[in-house]
Amino acid sequence: MNKLLLTLIVSHLMIMSYAQPHEIPLYEGAIPNSKPVKDQERSEPGNPLSLSLVSRPTLKIYLPAKDKATGAGIVVVPGGGYHHLAMGHEGIEIAEKLNEIGVAAFVLKYRLPSDETMVDKEIGPLQDAQRAIQLVRQNAVQWGVDTARVGIIGFSAGGHLASTTGTHFNKVKIDNPNNISLRPDFMILMYPVISFSDSICHRGSRENLIGKQPSPEKIREYSNELQVSPATPPTFLIHAEDDKTVMVANSLRFYEALQRNNVSAEMHLYPHGGHGFGLHNKTTNDRWFERMKTWLEDGGWLKK
Repeated sequence: MNKLLLTLIVSHLMIMSYAQPHEIPLYEGAIPNSKPVKDQERSEPGNPLSLSLVSRPTLKIYLPAKDKATGAGIVVVPGGGYHHLAMGHEGIEIAEKLNEIGVAAFVLKYRLPSDETMVDKEIGPLQDAQRAIQLVRQNAVQWGVDTARVGIIGFSAGGHLASTTGTHFNKVKIDNPNNISLRPDFMILMYPVISFSDSICHRGSRENLIGKQPSPEKIREYSNELQVSPATPPTFLIHAEDDKTVMVANSLRFYEALQRNNVSAEMHLYPHGGHGFGLHNKTTNDRWFERMKTWLEDGGWLKK
């Protein structure tokens, strides 16, 4: 075997090795705000990538090939109504697609709210999202990420968690001795749950996170359109107008709040598509992912 061929093979193997996803525990040692109970996580029948009863959070790391890497990193937050996690079409598929455009992706398997597994169930998911942002920035050199280009993408209830991360970043729920910024640099919200107000909320998400009879104060606290400030990260929103699960008013109200606070935002609404379409809204030839890529480029987040 000549030297040139051997060099090419070795280089290819290094690139492939670099790109192999691997999963790590979200926390070293004890998981904060957790009760010492048995792990009961399970897959939904017939769908091994739909997980319920999650109490052991992890981060699955998808790094692009070095020759494609842009330095951008995005935490991927699957949806599921705070009841289960759609780790396939709202997690793994998104991470792999992000790698194709040179973005490092970090799929968050976050704890699902439960009084059986958590001391305070309403803050558990936010703790995990804040920890994911913290971990990405702590390991930025190792993972080839620019600490000033760390974003978050969330789907449905994962969009609620992502928008909570982007509007509650000053409410630190984890140990942060080095004062690492927990604010995402940008947010991508896909058919997101935003509001917990009676008129437009996704009731299942609200009940799972803050209970069946939440106080007006709790409803307001987790209605993220009411938590927007001028410091909220730039945001890209996608929603279908015929979404019967999460009303399009969620995205509309968030966009309006961003505008009132002079936060840069872009929103695309599709007439059809329903809820939970992931990468592929089959009712249109338009591809939201390409629009998002352009938005990321225009924002300077995909620069090499």
